Amino acid sequence: MSVRILTFVLAALVSGTSTAQTPAKPAPAKPAVAPAAGPAKTSPGAGPVVVVETEKGIFEFETYPNEAPKTVAHIIGLVNKRFYNGQRVHRVVPGFVIQMGDPATRDMTKQAEWGSGGSGTVIGAAEMSKTRTHATKGMVAMAHAGDPAKADSQFYVTLAPQPRLDADYTVFGKVISGMDVVEKIAVPDRIIRVTVREAK
Repeated sequence: MSVRILTFVLAALVSGTSTAQTPAKPAPAKPAVAPAAGPAKTSPGAGPVVVVETEKGIFEFETYPNEAPKTVAHIIGLVNKRFYNGQRVHRVVPGFVIQMGDPATRDMTKQAEWGSGGSGTVIGAAEMSKTRTHATKGMVAMAHAGDPAKADSQFYVTLAPQPRLDADYTVFGKVISGMDVVEKIAVPDRIIRVTVREAK
């Protein structure tokens, strides 16, 4: 071994260093992220779930095609046509209901007219049920101007039990997730999009 190489090796031993590259310190472990909650489960007999994405967050409601088949088919048809996307909530009565479904709410200059519009196609049936009622908050039912058979696209979500509405309004769904979002909604909060998913 030459003197030059021997001197280099001895110097390395004395200094405690090595010609090998030092391994980098391990990166700190990332905090565990809780898995996202799965879709909210529906009750027995429920149909498709309507997912409503608003400025305040997302809420979902199950539908009841067994009790209100024409109403559910009509609303699902409107959702699939993107009818509700970009509309605004036009009515909030604390402790009572929030209401949406008027296409005129896309125009802030027509606020005086909000609540009078629809899709132009009425359901043509009153589907009140003894099993699907306004017994709890979070019930979803059709709004109308005096005749439940002429309900169109506007619906409401109850903020408290409203049994006095049972005889006059068709309940076709119930909120199954995001009721805290519903309770934060105010006029004129925007509905970003509404979609449909299958019941789980």
